[in-house]
Amino acid sequence: MTLTAAALADTRHHLHPYTQLRQLEKDGPLVIVKGDGVHVEDEQGRRYLEGMAGLWCASLGFSERRLADAAERQMRTLPYYHSFSGKVPGPVTELVQALDRWSPIPGARVLFANSGSESNDTAVKLVRYYNNARGRPLKKKIIGRVKGYHGVTVAAASLSGIPTMHQHFDLPMDGVVRVSCPHAYQFARDGESPQAFAQRLAQELEDTIQREGPDTVAAFIAEPVQGAGGVIVPPPGYFDLIQPILKKHDVLFIADEVITGFGRLGQAFGSQVYGLKPDFVTVAKMMTSAYVPMSGLYVADHVYQTIADASAEIGVFGHGYTYSGHPLACAVALETLRIYESDRVVEHVAQVGPRLQAGLARYRGHPLIGDVRGLGLIGAVELAADPAARKPFDPKRGVGAYLVRRAQEHGLILRAMAGDIVAFSPPLIITEAQIDELLEKFDRALADTQAWVTGR
Repeated sequence: MTLTAAALADTRHHLHPYTQLRQLEKDGPLVIVKGDGVHVEDEQGRRYLEGMAGLWCASLGFSERRLADAAERQMRTLPYYHSFSGKVPGPVTELVQALDRWSPIPGARVLFANSGSESNDTAVKLVRYYNNARGRPLKKKIIGRVKGYHGVTVAAASLSGIPTMHQHFDLPMDGVVRVSCPHAYQFARDGESPQAFAQRLAQELEDTIQREGPDTVAAFIAEPVQGAGGVIVPPPGYFDLIQPILKKHDVLFIADEVITGFGRLGQAFGSQVYGLKPDFVTVAKMMTSAYVPMSGLYVADHVYQTIADASAEIGVFGHGYTYSGHPLACAVALETLRIYESDRVVEHVAQVGPRLQAGLARYRGHPLIGDVRGLGLIGAVELAADPAARKPFDPKRGVGAYLVRRAQEHGLILRAMAGDIVAFSPPLIITEAQIDELLEKFDRALADTQAWVTGR
């Protein structure tokens, strides 16, 4: 194929994240140059419905003027200041008040960073700080789950349970313990009910803590709905069984809400959907509708008080980033939260989410699809060579990747993940008519894929 000038220059100079690099050198990237609502446009004028909101994050679409105006006003007023040494840029104070109104942890403090990866990394540091300050220097291990995704720093990638994030990086680091993924389609035993599956996983957690030693296990990290691991919705009662075990063993709970925070599931946070009582909550992505990089870590008051006492003894709390609470990001985040409230965006998700879930549910029983799952405006279909036997396709065949390429040809951007899982996560502002458009384009891509798989 002949690459455009922009694509050719990109392949020569850009090291792409999460990409098969040698294949990209041949095919070149899709160069996106414009966005409008839930659609984006490439350099050749082709238009796509962005069915993943970028990377689960562009909640208000790609042309929200109020966010651009907020950014411009802040750039003209105070383009940068820091939060070190008792100083703070003005927009931080207003943003923390707004975030307190949204907070899934009553009375929490917020520590800002620039990405979900950084905030999860920060959570690891604070878990260590907290237990050292309490005189429990052995209590440092963190339990993550198979298929969990928590970011790409050394610590966050170690917490993640996806093998490609570890290979050749000498990860995971020491001190990370892994337990099973609550993905019934792949991991429930034949004839095992959802309740029995959840009970088995809870018992595994209990057994793991006992095996490692409760005096060495510090924290458990989990996404309410696992995102990059395959849009995995936990079985009913799973977290109700998990949380008492954590409390019994004095194990902190880190809820990774980088994807689920700010309305994706039809409530403000996944913690509210599942009745979670976490000690930390990480947020990012939809906090600014992804218009400006920003993340935050909610820290429960009992953790903060211990950290504050320890920092007083040391003389300083020795952590922070140059861009923690950057005023531009704060201004955009504030306007994003205002739009969520004034336009009742979370309520809109609760209203239109069933349209997406019902549309995806129609694919149950399709000869290429083994499982369909989702909640609110996030969903997935899991492809299978033999759905009845839960037998996947040979990964080398790349069936999920082929389907996603066909969807792109039909004007729909989706994402294929390991295990031939195709994810859906459109902007929260999507309408029911646009959901129908999304499903119609997916129909065509699925039909193309079926013809390719069967050779017909």
